Amino acid sequence: MTVRVAAAADFETCLALRYTVFVDEQNVPIELERDEYDDTALHLLGEIKGAPMGTARIVFNDDYAKIGRVCVTKEARGTGLGKALMLEAIAQAKAKDGTRRMILQAQLPALGFYESLGFVAHGGIVMDAGIEHRDMELILP
Repeated sequence: MTVRVAAAADFETCLALRYTVFVDEQNVPIELERDEYDDTALHLLGEIKGAPMGTARIVFNDDYAKIGRVCVTKEARGTGLGKALMLEAIAQAKAKDGTRRMILQAQLPALGFYESLGFVAHGGIVMDAGIEHRDMELILP
């Protein structure tokens, strides 16, 4: 299993993974899945035995990094790839000068996963693409 910063040539692969998970599986409208941040975000690509199986993106702002579009294909769930993607995202954020915290919106069933990585939920439930989420934050050391 490997996780790496996606090269420009990997961008369409990342989008295809997101389409499979979010649009096909979770019925997120295609017009909501893609947004203006895709062109400037740092994209991560997770592979198992050379096959693309997961992705995530990081949007850097003033003093924080926003994690989003974290997904792993059905066949790769339970392998640790999601954790590997998140650990790489955290490492990338720590390496970026001035980044003091990370934020994300977690689907409710994934709260425990993100909490196991140190993220803390705050605020109430928010709807995004018809799916219940909670805001979460990780303060970087």
